Amino acid sequence: MSASIKVFAVLTAKEGRAGELEELLRGMVGPSRAEDGNIRYDLWRDAELPTRFMLDELYLDEAAAAAHKASRHFQHYLSRIGELADRLPMTVRAVDVV
Repeated sequence: MSASIKVFAVLTAKEGRAGELEELLRGMVGPSRAEDGNIRYDLWRDAELPTRFMLDELYLDEAAAAAHKASRHFQHYLSRIGELADRLPMTVRAVDVV
């Protein structure tokens, strides 16, 4: 059985772009959750810095994560994210998880 893939992404809006960033990120939630192999796709906002968001994603396996990256909605996200936010994506593998 393939190991699941966890992705965290921290996105900090560029000056004056927080509303557009939130709209873009909210637009990713539904289509991403509907993907085969998506287990979790949650959008969070930093409690202390409201212009910073976090995506918490979990995919069944590498193939599901790759399919997400190839999707139309992810490609649209990639085409816009650079103008809206500073982005720090992290893909992690389980060490000791329940």
